[in-house]
Amino acid sequence: MKHWLQKRNTLRNQLLFVYFVVMLIVLTVVSTITYILVSDMLQDNAEEQMRQTAMESSARYDSLFEQLNMMTKQVITSEELQNILLQEKKEHPATFEQRQSLMSTVNRIQANADGIYSVEIYTADYQRLIPIDSTNLNTRIDPSWVQKANQAKGQLVWMGEDPLDPNFFLIGRRINLMDRHFQLGGYIVTRINRNYFQLNPNQQRQQMNEYTILMDNENRVIASNYQGDQMKKILNTNSQTITIDEKEYMLVENRSTITGWSLYMLTPVNQLTGGMTAVQAWIIIAGMIGLFIFLISSFFLSTYISKPIAKLTETMRQASEGVLAQNPMTHSTVEINELNQTYNQLASETNYLVQMVYEKELMKHRTELKALQAQIHPHFLFNTLDALYWSLDDRDQEDLANIVLAMSALFRYTITRENQDEWVTMEDELDHIDRYMQIMRMRFGERLSWTKDIHTKWYSVRIPKLMIQPLVENAILHGASNVSGMCHVTVQVEADEERHLLQIRVIDNGAGMTEETTDKVLNQIDTGHSSKKAGGMALHNIEKRLQLFYGERNHLGLRIKSKRGEGTVVSFAIPIEEGEK
Repeated sequence: MKHWLQKRNTLRNQLLFVYFVVMLIVLTVVSTITYILVSDMLQDNAEEQMRQTAMESSARYDSLFEQLNMMTKQVITSEELQNILLQEKKEHPATFEQRQSLMSTVNRIQANADGIYSVEIYTADYQRLIPIDSTNLNTRIDPSWVQKANQAKGQLVWMGEDPLDPNFFLIGRRINLMDRHFQLGGYIVTRINRNYFQLNPNQQRQQMNEYTILMDNENRVIASNYQGDQMKKILNTNSQTITIDEKEYMLVENRSTITGWSLYMLTPVNQLTGGMTAVQAWIIIAGMIGLFIFLISSFFLSTYISKPIAKLTETMRQASEGVLAQNPMTHSTVEINELNQTYNQLASETNYLVQMVYEKELMKHRTELKALQAQIHPHFLFNTLDALYWSLDDRDQEDLANIVLAMSALFRYTITRENQDEWVTMEDELDHIDRYMQIMRMRFGERLSWTKDIHTKWYSVRIPKLMIQPLVENAILHGASNVSGMCHVTVQVEADEERHLLQIRVIDNGAGMTEETTDKVLNQIDTGHSSKKAGGMALHNIEKRLQLFYGERNHLGLRIKSKRGEGTVVSFAIPIEEGEK
């Protein structure tokens, strides 16, 4: 199997495979996006249609409620009722004839209104006027509804189901006396047939598993075609979808600003996206047709591209048996022609290059021999300095002997062998600076001094070798060399705990620089054109080593602060975690 795959791992087959995979991915992505967009569009349209239907239904119930409002207003503002209640207010009870006449008037008004089963009128002291009996208002309805009617100040109040018969609803309102500054005159209670608020025929679609629920402002059912036991779940959900009896429904709620009633409409999600099955099938068919057409096109395209390369490959294979042969130019793409031309140039030059290999190899060996002869073995250098040290010690020249010893240690620290680590501890780097300063003091005498400001806990932090000493050397050359008085150099290591960095500063009290000179030096560091002093290292090299060892993001780079006549501060920062072991 592996051999079979290797044999067919040609450029044409690779191109064909890549084209096929890319097209398959493109068609899959496009088909998926199209399906999602169409599905969302259908669902949004269906949801919008449901909302529109809910708004229209809610408006219908508002209209029915308003009809009841107008009818009861007509009753309570009739002159006959106002006069009777006014007499009751004056403690002149209505006669039997007056109550019969009032009942006839109310019946005439009631006959012109739909859904009203009966009208009951009570005096301010809760005694019934009509129908003619001795029923008290507090025994007819809950006293809290009387209180709500008073708070409504004449507005129509929805009371819910009739406690005497669940087939009826009750509405009521307070009757105000218009001739007595709208004082309380009595109450009207109206019984409404339950089927007055029945659902529209187009809403009664339980056979399609679509439900419509009308609730009052206290979540009591007014009308509903849902007979299940998950009404509480429907009312408490905050999502646009809800699962009822293992079936997912889309839920739309519309609350009336007039009545405070809520209308809930539930439609199965699979009905809203019923047309997506056909859309999905057409998308798959279109994708397969497109994939087939692209596969045929890719076959011819890959053959056209790979044919010149196959011809060039055959020419090169034949050339492996002898002198490289020229490959004839063909009419192909610019890249293929350039490749063919390059091969022909290579073939024409190869023989000449082969003739030059021996001479170049010979020159290389001679150069390496001269380089080896020019090298001084570090071991020989250390032995020589060690012999010089003991010679000076025997002659009681202790100062010079110590200088030679420091120089030997400095060379040992500076010269890095191939198997040695470029990283040292902060303590080793500072000891190396002490040895260097000891040698420099031989030149500048007592006017050169230095201090180290570092907490001992940072001694173990590791740092690349020779990262601080070149800055100290630079401070001496531009400090002690340019002033006639005392020259003091301070190496300061402080921790920036917040950013987890070590700030390393080399401070001198030399001649300093102007702002223009400082900017020029910083520019030279960035561009790599900084000047180098004998025995020192260019600041640009320090910057490059910081980038090499810590990366562009892990160091802040060299910073220079200087003022003419006051000295210079050169600093950089390194991450603590890079060095702690």
